Amino acid sequence: MTPTHTSSLTRMTTRHSDRERAAMTVVARWFRRSARPLPWRESGTTPWGVLLSEIMAQQTPVARVAPMWIEWIERGPTPGALAAASPADIVRAWGKLGYPRRALNLHVAATRIRDEFGGVVPDDVDALESLPGIGSYTARAVAAFAFRQRVPVVDTNIRRVLARAVLGIAEPEPPRVKADLDLMDSVLPASPAESVAVNAGVMELGAVFCTARTPNCSECPIVEHCAWAVAGFPANAGRTRTPQAKYEGSVRQARGAILALARSHPNISSEQIANAVADPSKRDRALEGLLSDGLLVNAKRGYELPSA
Repeated sequence: MTPTHTSSLTRMTTRHSDRERAAMTVVARWFRRSARPLPWRESGTTPWGVLLSEIMAQQTPVARVAPMWIEWIERGPTPGALAAASPADIVRAWGKLGYPRRALNLHVAATRIRDEFGGVVPDDVDALESLPGIGSYTARAVAAFAFRQRVPVVDTNIRRVLARAVLGIAEPEPPRVKADLDLMDSVLPASPAESVAVNAGVMELGAVFCTARTPNCSECPIVEHCAWAVAGFPANAGRTRTPQAKYEGSVRQARGAILALARSHPNISSEQIANAVADPSKRDRALEGLLSDGLLVNAKRGYELPSA
C-alpha cells in the first residue's frame, strides 16, 4: 500500500515499525563494514579532532576537508595549541576551504575551551552550543561521535534519508529542529554504541547512496526496508528544492578574491582590491562584509588580516 504524504510531526506520533528497526540494524552493520576511511574516524582521534572535523566539514565536501584536517590537527593538536596562534595565521591556514568566518569562530572556541574548560572539549550539548560557530548539529555530532553518547544527530543527509526511508517521501519537508531531532531519536537504538553507529551510518548513507539528485537505490543496503522504495518511488516531495545561488560573479566570490590578496600580502590597498574585483557594488559589499566579520581590519595603508 502506498503511504500517504503526512508530516513528520504526524508520523512521529506512531511507534516506529519493525521495518524501520530492521533498517537501522542494517545501517549500523553496513557502516561498520563500509564506512569511508576518513582520518578523523581513526582510532585515537580526540574530541578536539572530532570537533575540528565537524567545523571544517560544514558546507564543504569531505574530500576537500580530509587533507586540511590532517594539516590542522598537526598545527593545533589541542585547543590550547590552536588558541596560541594569531587570528591572521588562522585565516591564512584556512586557505581556500571556504566560509572563512569558521576559522575565526574556531579560534575563539579554542580560546574559550582553553580558558573556561581547562583545555578540555566539553561533553555536554548545552556547553558545546555555547561556543561560537557551534549549533545544534555540531554540538550533538561531537557528543555522539567524540563522547559516544546516545543523542540524535540531524544534518541535511540524515533528513533526506529519514524522509525517504521512514516517511516515504522523495524530499524532506522544511527543517524543524525539534521535529527532526524527535524523528531521528525515534529510530535510534537504546544502546549508546548502536546509536552512534546509526547516527553515523544514516549520515553516510545520505552522502554515498541516498543523494539528493541521483540516489543509487539499486545498491542501497536498506532499499528493501525503505518506505519510499516500497511505495514505488512516488514523486511526493515534501518541499520544492530551492536552486543554489551561483558562485561565479557573486559577492561570495568577491570576498574570496579579496581575502586571497590579504593572505598573500601583509597589507592590501583599495587599488589592489579594485584590480581583483571589477564590479564596484560587489566589491564594496564584499569588503564591508569582511570588515564586519572581523576577517579584515583597517590599517594605515589599507586593510590587513586581524592580528589579535
